[in-house]
Amino acid sequence: MKQEMATFLSTIKDEIWELTKYLYDNPEESFYEYKSYNYISNLLKKYQFEVTQSYLSIPTSFYAQYGEGHPKICFTCEYDALSEKGHVYGYNAQSAISIASAIALSKVIPKLGGSLIVIGCPGEIISGSKVAMVEQGTFEDIDAVLMVQPHTITAESGTSMAIIPLQIKYTDNAHKDTLDGKYSALDACLFTFDALNVISKGFENNCFINDINVNSINNSYLQSVEARFSIKTSSSKLADKIENKIKSFIDLTCSLLNVSSELHLYDIPCKELITNPTISRLFSHNLKESGIININGVKNIFSPLNLGNVSHVVPCIHPYVSIVQDSTIIYGTKQFADATITKFANDVIMKAAQALACTAFDIIEKQSLIVDAKTELSKMETSNLQIH
Repeated sequence: MKQEMATFLSTIKDEIWELTKYLYDNPEESFYEYKSYNYISNLLKKYQFEVTQSYLSIPTSFYAQYGEGHPKICFTCEYDALSEKGHVYGYNAQSAISIASAIALSKVIPKLGGSLIVIGCPGEIISGSKVAMVEQGTFEDIDAVLMVQPHTITAESGTSMAIIPLQIKYTDNAHKDTLDGKYSALDACLFTFDALNVISKGFENNCFINDINVNSINNSYLQSVEARFSIKTSSSKLADKIENKIKSFIDLTCSLLNVSSELHLYDIPCKELITNPTISRLFSHNLKESGIININGVKNIFSPLNLGNVSHVVPCIHPYVSIVQDSTIIYGTKQFADATITKFANDVIMKAAQALACTAFDIIEKQSLIVDAKTELSKMETSNLQIH
């Protein structure tokens, strides 16, 4: 049946290139990906997927299904871009890989049993929809989530950073007529940021407090100050511990400087990616079988991934495949976007799609792999809980 999928993929190669090119030609900003959303949804409908549009009341999100019951394997699609530079992150090619894999797998699912899910995930660049989907329970009934990220290197799925975006608001307590000798909200803000660097040093080398932005609110005198910053570290559990220390310090600051404070999230927290070892090994094997031999070890990234939140609920992988021939091209640039529609990139997209479809096939055919993958996830989550 794997050969059947490979043969079928060869018959839709032009159609998948047209998908990649259409998304490239029609770059759309996060949560406004109407053309991309409609194109992908209609393509899935053409191949008899049952498509729920505007999934979870998100206008450019969809949930597509082929088959019934378990095992239930999920592919994700991302399709937002930058309005001026286009698909600099290659999400047009990422969607193409997932769609090609899904269509190929649908040809053998009736013989295998189980079901195949494709989820359209808009807004990946700014905040993503996957985190909201996790909160709504989308992935609780899914056995594995698979995706491949086009890049300038080919590498195994690794991890990403966890991030907690916080906002502090300090407000003066005293009346303006009693300001002499009084600490201001700005003093409290500066005092806090002086301490943040010290707090971060008490944990690990890969702990950062950054993305700092301060906004003062004036009302004839300095009355309040709002400051935003992000806690970025290797583990969401560690980030929680740092957040608790910051809360304690803010309480102390309010007491010492006679100010009031408010602390809350200004965006959705993102957990670190947990790569599933069993599925990752399967994909690497299938990638080599598809003709992509050189895999450059594990790639860890120092930015957040919305898939990270999903990976704490269901076994996931997020490997990388190089779609460029020119080694000077940098990921995240217009040159990289242009590379996504070359003949070389299309060949890689089809090989990666074959590997992804074969990995899903392996999981469905040998369901003990799902048990192994879920056991591994449980053990890794338990290990995270023991961080101190």
